[in-house]
Amino acid sequence: MELTFLGTSAGTPTRHRNVTGLALQHGGSRGWYLIDCGEGTQHQVQKTHHTLGQLRAIFITHVHGDHTFGLPGLLASASMAGRTEPLPLIAPPSIRTFVETTLGATDSNLGYGIEFIEAHADGFHWQDEHIDVTTAALSHRVPTVAYQVTERHLERHLLTDRLQADGVPAGPAWGELQRGQDVTLEDGRLLRSADYVTVNRSPRRVVVGGDNDTPELLSEVCRGAQVLVHESTYTQDVSDRVGPWPQHSSAEQVARFAEAAGVPNLVLTHFSSRYQFSHPSAPLIDEIEQEARRFYSGNLNLARDLETYVLDRDGHLALAPAAG
Repeated sequence: MELTFLGTSAGTPTRHRNVTGLALQHGGSRGWYLIDCGEGTQHQVQKTHHTLGQLRAIFITHVHGDHTFGLPGLLASASMAGRTEPLPLIAPPSIRTFVETTLGATDSNLGYGIEFIEAHADGFHWQDEHIDVTTAALSHRVPTVAYQVTERHLERHLLTDRLQADGVPAGPAWGELQRGQDVTLEDGRLLRSADYVTVNRSPRRVVVGGDNDTPELLSEVCRGAQVLVHESTYTQDVSDRVGPWPQHSSAEQVARFAEAAGVPNLVLTHFSSRYQFSHPSAPLIDEIEQEARRFYSGNLNLARDLETYVLDRDGHLALAPAAG
């Protein structure tokens, strides 16, 4: 499972960071999923190996522009690139109005259908061949959700010793059982796949939060999750000076929660545009990292634009080597 950060800035872009967008890749082929789509996201996609034709679905956490303004352009570009396959768009209900109004006002006709799905519906659940997605409601100035993404169809290991002990000869039946299919032998015996296969690991699970000032709301969806991706707009000192109105989290808040929840891998993103990598007078992103490390003992990462993280089958998250 791979996570590529297309934008890590909050509110407005900076010279070095675009606004929010995250590409998640899992499953066969090169298909991928987009979580949030700030302005300029399609430009960022062009700097990766992803293409709009291979996009499987888009998930929007909430309506704010730094998470949505890139949608109309990206959808139109996908059409101009020849996309014909319908595209699920999981989002707050007003996003449908935004997309349809913008495309209509600009005489932009898509060559494919959009399947609008309400992200904030009670009991939301979406899945395809590769992933299973649920949500958790968060706390922000507008309705916001986190997406819990869990992989499907883990590797099945065939219990060959048991098959041999039961007198089942090697052959096509073994393959069917490993694929999860029950088999009736020529002698009339019914073999149930569940009796002859085992899964040796837990599914990989990633939680991607939208803007949120109460990380504790993620307690339930973070159970069993190996990775939490969460905004860290400010340090606590800056958050105290800004006041509660923006309803964002500080590094301290998120780090304390991740430590208490036992999440092994934490990726912070959505940093205020006031934070720079190096500047003689502006706050530095390093300050966010230093604050988080005081409260979180797990694998901490601060996302940078166009960096890719790989979550392996053992639940270890690591930065992928730079391309080229």
